[in-house]
Amino acid sequence: MATDQEKTRMCLKQLLEKPGNGNCADCGAAEPEWASYTLGVFVCHSCSGLHRNIAQISKVKSVLLDPWSSSELEFMDSAGNNAAKAKYEQIVPAFYYQPTHRDCTLLRDQWIRAKYERKEFLCVEKQEPYSAGYREGFLWKRGRDNGQYLNRKFILSEREGVLKYFNKHDAREPKAIMRINTVNATFQPAKIGTAHGLQITYLKENSTRNIFVYHEDGKEMVDWFNAIRAARFNYLQVAFPGTPKSDLLPKLTRNYIKEGYMEKTGPKHTEGFKKRWFSMDDRRLMYFKDPLVSKLRDMKKLLQLHNATSRWCSCVFLLFINQNKLFAEMWKHQHWSTLIFRVAE
Repeated sequence: MATDQEKTRMCLKQLLEKPGNGNCADCGAAEPEWASYTLGVFVCHSCSGLHRNIAQISKVKSVLLDPWSSSELEFMDSAGNNAAKAKYEQIVPAFYYQPTHRDCTLLRDQWIRAKYERKEFLCVEKQEPYSAGYREGFLWKRGRDNGQYLNRKFILSEREGVLKYFNKHDAREPKAIMRINTVNATFQPAKIGTAHGLQITYLKENSTRNIFVYHEDGKEMVDWFNAIRAARFNYLQVAFPGTPKSDLLPKLTRNYIKEGYMEKTGPKHTEGFKKRWFSMDDRRLMYFKDPLVSKLRDMKKLLQLHNATSRWCSCVFLLFINQNKLFAEMWKHQHWSTLIFRVAE
């Protein structure tokens, strides 16, 4: 005869089989093994830790390891992930980034807080920080020469179609003007060295530029990120009228396909191998002297991956891209070669 604990586990397993409960309510990870018994949602182990940050709202238990009362089971049965989604995600803006289990902790934490703590998607007035079309504030920006982070004023104007920053708080002219149609933003906590680190990439005179910024307040940083996405969404809707939203949303911001170090040399066999930071962005393969490079003069090369061939020579990988020769010591990085040719096809 089944014990009470076995009956509880059986009941919870049956609840997990209900539509919507088979994936984490917050990041979509498969087979969640935790649950918030105050919100009525099933979540993955990682998101359960983030729910503990809002313990006044969400209290979590292991589905299989913790004891459950009959009233808690009844509530979970009456609620569930689909019901919570209908309740807490009523008016999520199309441009708002909804993180997956592959995204950084900051994005997932602020998504959880926005839904359950601040209830931003129940009232459009609460979405003003990123949907108003104009945003002004201060961010810590990494200096190009010394690597120090300095407080800089930033202004995002959807009407002007620009993001700009100023070196001095009272400066009349911006230090840089970034056209929204060329801007990309992606969180890079490990690369930048802070949990709130954001890399903003843009084009200036057809050259790629990078700036690296952060803010101590996680909400502030994610609001900036979504404000950039909102401005990009507005630009794309105007530039491509009639295009379905589903085609525009993937173009708002993008993560790098792959980044990391490889050793490379040039076409002259007399040159030694040098360690360089490689980034694959869409169909572009770029390499830099170091990961936190900002200006074009530091960028070593940009190769368009429209066409690529290769051959192995000893333990050296010889890559031909659009008539450009690139020797890269890839015997330790064979996954790079596979990825390059998949993108170039």
